[in-house]
Amino acid sequence: MSLLKLPNGPQTHPWIQMYQWLTNPLEYMEACTKRYGDIFTLKLGQNFAHQVFISNPQAIQQIFTTDPKQLDSGESAGIKAPLLGQQSLLALDGKPHQRQRKLLTPPFHGERMLAYGELIREITEQVSSQWQVGETFAVLPSMQAISFQVILKAVFGLEDGPRYKKLNELLIKILNPKIPLLRTVLLIFPSMRQDLGAWSPWGKYLRLRQQIDQLIYAQIQERKAQPNLSGTDILSLMMAARDEAGEPMTDLELRDELMTLLVAGHETTATSLSWALYWIHHQPQVREKLLQELDNLGEKPDPNAIFRLPYLNAVCSETLRLYPVAMSALNRLVKSPLQIGEYNFEPGTILIPSIYLTHHREDLYPESKQFKPERFLEQQFSPYEYLPFGGGNRRCIGMAFALFEMKLVLATVLSRWQMELADSKPVRPVRKGLLFSPAGGVQMVVKGKRLQNQPILQTSSSSV
Repeated sequence: MSLLKLPNGPQTHPWIQMYQWLTNPLEYMEACTKRYGDIFTLKLGQNFAHQVFISNPQAIQQIFTTDPKQLDSGESAGIKAPLLGQQSLLALDGKPHQRQRKLLTPPFHGERMLAYGELIREITEQVSSQWQVGETFAVLPSMQAISFQVILKAVFGLEDGPRYKKLNELLIKILNPKIPLLRTVLLIFPSMRQDLGAWSPWGKYLRLRQQIDQLIYAQIQERKAQPNLSGTDILSLMMAARDEAGEPMTDLELRDELMTLLVAGHETTATSLSWALYWIHHQPQVREKLLQELDNLGEKPDPNAIFRLPYLNAVCSETLRLYPVAMSALNRLVKSPLQIGEYNFEPGTILIPSIYLTHHREDLYPESKQFKPERFLEQQFSPYEYLPFGGGNRRCIGMAFALFEMKLVLATVLSRWQMELADSKPVRPVRKGLLFSPAGGVQMVVKGKRLQNQPILQTSSSSV
């Protein structure tokens, strides 16, 4: 059998493919899957390179387990990260990537992570205490406020103060552009990044980034001036870490990794929390089951016990399955000929494991458009069938922290507040830069405080 070079894909002009992928990516990818199967080729990006989208679990397994020497997955694979920097874990490849990953892994594991439980709970209570009973509000900005404070306090060790306020203000500006599609275009087409002064889109972006950098470097310098780095925040742990040669991270490496954690850990968690609150209140039986599970733990339960709750875990897993925040795992660039199934990929081909399409395979997830947490209680999915945090040597380093935060925030909000959706209209995902967000930020109404073991309120928006 002679091997094929490239899978089939649309024959439309690359500009049309690019336009459809930018403006309507989920429907476009689903239409391509229907027509061409679970491996198809699109021509995208600055040079309209062949990009192969893959939602076949066996092929994804092969990509995630292939020797990284055969597949580049940093900047050369199209991971352009002008905000994060070239020393970011996302942009690095090979030995430098391995080194950074080793240095960054300890702060995110086990006991270290659980130490942030009380902090997450306090921040959630403080932000949600500002909600007004009876008023309609979008839940996404509240979730952004929570995840942002968690990151600034747990990662940077920053307390409320002028630097904290300024960093908050600047990051909100840079992460929430007025015209998200324009930002996406600038990220995908480097040739359009022209600094034409402070009023131009790229000029504005660069000036914001420069102000953020000044604050981050000031925080690093201040921390260095302290004689003992015994803090439990992630910056202190990163500064204390040493590689095999006994070398610490440089200031530039610290800056790029901190920026990566800020960007990757803020918007993503806030978006997932907003989706979770939408689905939990869209389906009253899900909320009822969750509250029973939470009430069984008694008042002020141990964060560790919350983290282990099976139904809460299933709800979070299903939320991340249905609308994963990132559509795809990180691109892989083929460096030497690679055979996957009936295809022989030549060097220069970009392979994209599609998280969204894999999570919507009907053979794995029947009625994939329905929110059914039970699937995660009834079945174990492999890391090639369920991959909300990517996979292989590129799996998100903050995965455990993100899940821990998500579960604690949900447990705190649900135990404390009686809420319902402002209306019963379905909420759809919209593109926000390279991520996906619930349209309208999920409009909700707080009905009142909830006392433990209080009968569960039946909401008017319960018709699914």
